[in-house]
Amino acid sequence: MKKVSFTEFGGPDVLRLVDAEEPHAGPGHIRLAVRAAGVNPVDWRIREGQFQKTRPIELPSGIGQDAAGVVDEIGEGVEGVAVGDLVFGRGSETYAEYAVLSAWARMPEGLTFEEAAGYPSVVETALRVIHESGVRPGQTLLVSGASGGVGSAVLQIARDRGITVIGTAGAANQDYLRGLGALATTYDEGWTERVRRLGRVDAALDLAGSGVIRELVELTGDPGKVVSIADLGAPDHGARFSGVTGDVPRALAEAVDLISRGRLRIPVEKSYALADAAAAHIDSRAGHTRGRRVLLV
Repeated sequence: MKKVSFTEFGGPDVLRLVDAEEPHAGPGHIRLAVRAAGVNPVDWRIREGQFQKTRPIELPSGIGQDAAGVVDEIGEGVEGVAVGDLVFGRGSETYAEYAVLSAWARMPEGLTFEEAAGYPSVVETALRVIHESGVRPGQTLLVSGASGGVGSAVLQIARDRGITVIGTAGAANQDYLRGLGALATTYDEGWTERVRRLGRVDAALDLAGSGVIRELVELTGDPGKVVSIADLGAPDHGARFSGVTGDVPRALAEAVDLISRGRLRIPVEKSYALADAAAAHIDSRAGHTRGRRVLLV
């Protein structure tokens, strides 16, 4: 089979499309004939070696954790899924023609593989950071870097829970944020004052890692109400860095429910061929994403 792999940490040029042995589903897992794989910022951070001190990997290594496709192998002890089912979920080395998943759910009706591949990690992350921020229905959540995949999920999940959201993003994405129900403003000079004019901030999320933790703490008045998924220095300001995956099966079940009720829809901004994984990483790292980026297999 073909898969994307790298033999050294570094820039996107270290990624190679190689021939590899097919993986197989062990106990409690399934194997997927991958049709699409989600591209997440954590992927290029792993490729750069940013997590080697906390979550080391051995090289050479494949890459990717989200996928959608067709079940073609079922491990021992797995129930409730059959060969041929269309599923999406979380696993390892998903930039490949075949990948093993550790958590999955049946794809909601009407969702394409391309769309489904973009949901698993972003919904899990969105649910986790909303919970960790402590924000409650009737309160206001500030989201810095709100137009990407996680931000798009946060805005819609918060809205479904009765939470008001203020979102910051580039000028080109203001209407996009408003379309998801957020109060929107740009993140250029004077953004904190514009946020204050939009209302009280009860909790805040940093999804872009743009060096705004200090400002988010000032806006909330409580570092315990600030959570970042992108700034490893957040604890230096008393805020929380959230990097440990939560309950993925529960997140997938909630994603299915929200999608089925028409309460969650994350657009695919761009799709790439598997051989173009490096280009996908370059675009993901550049930011300014509206929704998701995926690889088609």
